[in-house]
Amino acid sequence: MKFTLHHSDNHTKARAGEVETAHGVIKTPIFMPVGTVGSVKAVSQQALYQDVNAQIILGNTYHLYLRPGTSVLNNAGGLHRFMNWDRPILTDSGGYQVYSLANSRKLTEEGAVFQSHIDGSRHLFTPEKVIDIQRAIGSDIMMVLDECTPYPCEHNYARKSMHMTHRWAERAKKYFLEKEPLYGYSQTLFPIVQGSTYKDLRKESAEYIAGLDLEGNAIGGLSVGEPAEDMYEMTELVCGILPENKPRYLMGVGTPANILECIALGVDMFDCVMPTRNARHGLLFTKDGIRNIKNIKYENDFSPLDETSEYEGDRFYSKAYLRHLFKANELLAFQIASTHNLHFYLWLVGEARKQILAGSFANWKKEMVVKVSTRL
Repeated sequence: MKFTLHHSDNHTKARAGEVETAHGVIKTPIFMPVGTVGSVKAVSQQALYQDVNAQIILGNTYHLYLRPGTSVLNNAGGLHRFMNWDRPILTDSGGYQVYSLANSRKLTEEGAVFQSHIDGSRHLFTPEKVIDIQRAIGSDIMMVLDECTPYPCEHNYARKSMHMTHRWAERAKKYFLEKEPLYGYSQTLFPIVQGSTYKDLRKESAEYIAGLDLEGNAIGGLSVGEPAEDMYEMTELVCGILPENKPRYLMGVGTPANILECIALGVDMFDCVMPTRNARHGLLFTKDGIRNIKNIKYENDFSPLDETSEYEGDRFYSKAYLRHLFKANELLAFQIASTHNLHFYLWLVGEARKQILAGSFANWKKEMVVKVSTRL
């Protein structure tokens, strides 16, 4: 993998760059649609190419390991071929499941024992095993196994968890360097900064992770219930320590306003289920704010979903029609709304990049944060 930094904003810490992978170039800042099980919910690969213009998508090691399983992925030649997607893929190693499946897992120095949400069977994820799984998946960017600590948590717990994450990262790096890719193209590995919302821990973790000297770095353990101000404070602290010549990935973030604020702090890569999850509840993100399309006021509103959007679907369907689909429980509603939201997210980071390159990001960001946070 190769990262090229093209321009840094003069008034913020925002950056515009490119990440070059075996499956294509990613222009940063970038948002990655979440395709947990090899599918972005309610959005086809054709729509991801043509309507959303997704440059990279995310898969999840835990879910793909359980279904369809590494044997199927091996037989297919990796996830790219299995789902017919020839652009980059990033995989989360399962660290978030350590957090989200807290009632059905056990942590030891060896790794994390999970109980499958599908059939209750038990599985051990070690730093080495998740490398093997991600080799079978064939993702361009792989994550080390880590523990995503809950919020709030005590300082002592966060410290012990962080140190275990560091030890796991060392083991993952060593094993990663010993093992070759399976499908004839290179993969890269990102370690993950942890430390909850404690400044001393975040500083220590960022310095440790930077010292591993891998090709990119991730920031985990945020967007788990902490106040937005704490997220921004931790992100700014960590971005000030992680090297400038490597991409920075903030995991699981977030709202359009979160993304803009964190771009300004020096983050390059984002992912979140919010655009598709909210779409399935009828919430549409737009340049002017958030619209609940189920509201009665749209019953006879035959204007396009978004007159100013570059996406043809936003001008093809009316607000009244989409509201009708939701009220009738038609599955097409999920497809239209999800594609709309993902297109908006990709437009947002693409426009942020343009503004960074033009030297106008700071003022644009200030105006857009207010707009995209408005309830219409």
